[in-house]
Amino acid sequence: MKKLLTVIAFACAMLMGANNASAQTLTQNQDRPEVVAKQQVNELSQELGLTGEQQRTLFRAFVTKEVNYRKYVVGKDLSNADVAASKKRADETFMAAMKK
Repeated sequence: MKKLLTVIAFACAMLMGANNASAQTLTQNQDRPEVVAKQQVNELSQELGLTGEQQRTLFRAFVTKEVNYRKYVVGKDLSNADVAASKKRADETFMAAMKK
């Protein structure tokens, strides 16, 4: 009987620990490119009254821009020619998507 109570107490402790760990991952996901893009699209949609198709197009453009920036620009020296070229290329791709 004593072992059964020990096992049940251990299982409850593990369950509480798992809930705490999953709650921490939810707060870390606020920096993902999809979340950032969704916030930017919502702001533009409220200001401009965009349709669903326009919102989807903007969302894809913002996600692509965020991914490219994080991959090639963020955390790197902007005075480096390769980084500057990558930033310019990402900006040009984003502007082309916005013009569509």
